[in-house]
Amino acid sequence: MARRGSWRRRIVLLLTLAMVAGAVYTAVAFLQRSETLVTERCTAAGSGGDDLATDQAANAALITAVAVRRGLPARAASIALATSMQESKLRNIGHGDQAGPDSRGLFQQRPSQGWGTTAQVMDPYHASNAFYDALVEISGYQTLDITDAAQQVQHSAFPAAYARHEEMARAFASALSGQTPAGLDCSLRSPDSAGDPATVTEEMTAALGVVPTSTDGRTVLVEASGTRAWSVAQWAVANAKALSITRIDVEGQSWNRQSRKGWQPAQVPAGLVRVTVADAPGN
Repeated sequence: MARRGSWRRRIVLLLTLAMVAGAVYTAVAFLQRSETLVTERCTAAGSGGDDLATDQAANAALITAVAVRRGLPARAASIALATSMQESKLRNIGHGDQAGPDSRGLFQQRPSQGWGTTAQVMDPYHASNAFYDALVEISGYQTLDITDAAQQVQHSAFPAAYARHEEMARAFASALSGQTPAGLDCSLRSPDSAGDPATVTEEMTAALGVVPTSTDGRTVLVEASGTRAWSVAQWAVANAKALSITRIDVEGQSWNRQSRKGWQPAQVPAGLVRVTVADAPGN
């Protein structure tokens, strides 16, 4: 009887282990499947449901950051974003069309029309600065309708087309310039590679100018407050996919890539933005 009981206990143990292993396998498979079901998109408060793909959001962040760096109002960024969305779908494309066969870049600027060399108009920083250089020469551009201001810069064959992107442009410009705190959110899958704090610092400085930063392990620390802090934080959200950013803390709020719940209240030191990047997958 003792031997028979021992065998029964072993069978029960094996069955239990098999059930646990099955449950673990099912849970892992579910998580992997749920990751693939995530539609990676970015949205801004007040955009009217006009979301951006992650590469579009990163370009929107760059265009807006150039305006912030130059000390231009969010209205300038709104005009630039509506223009770029109409001209290139906010993508740095390397071709033109029948109307402008040599058009290139985020704003489809033409080297033959004095916007710079082909290499320059394909450089998002040069292209954005060239657009703003032309925009600020327009008297009273801040009070003009977006489509009128954009047309005076671009001289498009379809001047009314810029207006269709006004709501999206205003919402993303307001969030990315820091005028709308916690206004930008991106739904992302888990990062598939480790992030590099040095790369985040380099990209952030290139976009927003000289930003006081230091690092603490895998976290970049930025001394900023108010609108400036939110422009840094939401630039980081827009670039979270490309830079493997997993968490951002600013002004009593936290954005966590894994939770996908948007901005949530958190204990965050005043005057400091914390941008944390992913460790190597599996660590």
